[in-house]
Amino acid sequence: MQEALKNTIDERNAVLEEVKTVLIERLNLYQEPQDIDEDTPLFGSGLKLDSVDATEVVVMLDMSFGIKVEEGTDPSFMRNINQLVDFILERKRATEAGSEAGSEADSEADSEADSEADSELTQATAAA
Repeated sequence: MQEALKNTIDERNAVLEEVKTVLIERLNLYQEPQDIDEDTPLFGSGLKLDSVDATEVVVMLDMSFGIKVEEGTDPSFMRNINQLVDFILERKRATEAGSEAGSEADSEADSEADSEADSELTQATAAA
C-alpha cells in the first residue's frame, strides 16, 4: 500500500512539473516552474491567460500528453494547475483502463476464434 501511494505521488509530481514547464515554454511565461503555485488561476488575476492561451493549453494536452479534448468538454479543468494535472491523470488512467479492457476483449475474441477453428477441424477430421 505504501509503495502504491508513493508511486501515485511521484507520478503526480512528475506531471505537475511537466505541465508547468510546458506551459512556460509554450506560452512564453516569464516565470520558473517553482514560482508557479499549483492553485494559482490560469486565467484572470492568476497567470493572466486569455482565450488564445486556452486553445494553446488544449494543443499542449494533445502534443505533450496525447490527450484530445473533445468539443463540449467542461473547461473547468483549466481553472488552475492542480485541476489541469487532475484532468491529465484521470484521462491517462481512463486510457490505460480502456487499453487493458481492450486487451482482455481481444484475448477473449482470440480464444473464441481458436475454439471455433478447433471445432471445425475436429468436425472435418471426423467427416473424413
